Amino acid sequence: MQRHRDVTDEDYRQLLELRDGLRRFLRWSEERARAGGLTAAQHQLLLAVRGHPAGNAPTVGEVADHLLLRHHSAVQLVDRAERAGLVRRDRDDEDHRRVRLSVTEAGERALASLAAQHLEELSRVGLAFGKLSIRMAK
Repeated sequence: MQRHRDVTDEDYRQLLELRDGLRRFLRWSEERARAGGLTAAQHQLLLAVRGHPAGNAPTVGEVADHLLLRHHSAVQLVDRAERAGLVRRDRDDEDHRRVRLSVTEAGERALASLAAQHLEELSRVGLAFGKLSIRMAK
């Protein structure tokens, strides 16, 4: 049986502060996405597609993994984003059974604006997160 160290009042306070900060950032992110004409899910999808390692556009399954979704839920999200002109499906050059996703020009414009805002906000809140000094278990 693994023995856990004693958790202090300060540990609980810092965990609460971290959770609050994360939740506030996520709420802020959702609001920015809506202001940019996207749903939060569309924003996350675009980021999962665009942020996937270079040279290898993601499959729906890989996007589902990034977004912690079931495959059929990711398919529905991609369907809606494709109808909105944000992403497109392309057959894999080597394996024609496989479909890869890419971001359209409209999706790129929406995502670029949001990414710049998010990087700025993360640099701001990163200072607050940097103040946390949660002790590691011994």
